[in-house]
Amino acid sequence: MGAYVGRVSKREETGQRTTALIIALALALVSGGVAVGGGRASAQSTTTFTTTTTISTSTTTTSTTEPAALPSPTVTIAAVGDTELGNTPTLPSDPGAYFRPIEHALAAPIVFGNLEGTMTTATTSKCHAHATNCLALKVPPSFARDYRAAGFTVLNAANNHSFDFGEAGALSTTAALRAAGIAQAGLPGEIGVVRDGSLRVAFVDFAPYANTNDLLNFAAARQLIIRAKREANVVVVYMHAGAEGASADQVTKREEHYVGEDRGNPFAFAHAAIDEGADLVIASGPHVLRGLEFYRGRLIDYSLGDFTNYDDFAHDGVLGLSCILHVTLEANGAVASAHFTSVVLRGVGQAFVDPSDAAAHFVNSLSREDFGTAAAIIEPNGSIARGR
Repeated sequence: MGAYVGRVSKREETGQRTTALIIALALALVSGGVAVGGGRASAQSTTTFTTTTTISTSTTTTSTTEPAALPSPTVTIAAVGDTELGNTPTLPSDPGAYFRPIEHALAAPIVFGNLEGTMTTATTSKCHAHATNCLALKVPPSFARDYRAAGFTVLNAANNHSFDFGEAGALSTTAALRAAGIAQAGLPGEIGVVRDGSLRVAFVDFAPYANTNDLLNFAAARQLIIRAKREANVVVVYMHAGAEGASADQVTKREEHYVGEDRGNPFAFAHAAIDEGADLVIASGPHVLRGLEFYRGRLIDYSLGDFTNYDDFAHDGVLGLSCILHVTLEANGAVASAHFTSVVLRGVGQAFVDPSDAAAHFVNSLSREDFGTAAAIIEPNGSIARGR
């Protein structure tokens, strides 16, 4: 990941172009020091950008041609919900093939998902020897490479399974992701920062647990969002929040609980996150899709559902509906465009694009019911627009 200093500025417009200006621009572009590029750079770019640079001009030319306007940089993010590729020893024979049917639809410069479980060889789990109804998830550390090969660049660790195998499991997961070139976000104080061209994107992830960035402690959450805003152009907040199950598909706008746990108030937290500077809020945890809302011009997806699960979670009925959310954001965080791809889980929990768009129809009904005129509506072509 290349270095970055300051924000990219717009080129100063002048009414006259001079020989000195042309020479200065040519030298600056060769050195990579002036932020005047035409359009978004590639995700692999390692150009170093400086703070605002002022170029002096003179009046020795008679040209009055106006320079062409340059497009502002944007960044496109693909986001999915809960992912897990089995639980040792029950694992797919070819984990890399598990994402293959969906890779083309998942493609984006930055791809985010929630990693449900650990990547470790540790053997001591949170489940006691005679525990019932206790699930501790782990896959081999080598599976991190399969996530990266599928396109994932950021994975979330703020959930109820990140410490299934204690601190040893969490440390092993972090090391595996780092070795594969995947950023991690969500452990206490942890912000995942990735870059697409000239823009830095910070992922600040939360769950209702003290061993993660804690969404139940909003004073601390607020400071983390503010810090992320200083470190990046665009801030994405993820929340692992809300009740679970087929009946948990609606945003209640109240504190939600599951198996005796306080899972937060997703509606209040999402709005507060945007008030503090978040540009996009995404979520999972309920294991079912929830609605979409625009708030203060920013998009909120209250649950992306399950994206892949290898024989560990139910995926019948609405629990088998999923999605891929693509959002393109401008450098100031404004939504340039957004797109929803309907996905369905088949077999033992493998994701496939669903041409029937069942997920989109389901989410639209939830969005209208839960948010009224603030609903974000998925059009027949998958684009997302403000409700009417």
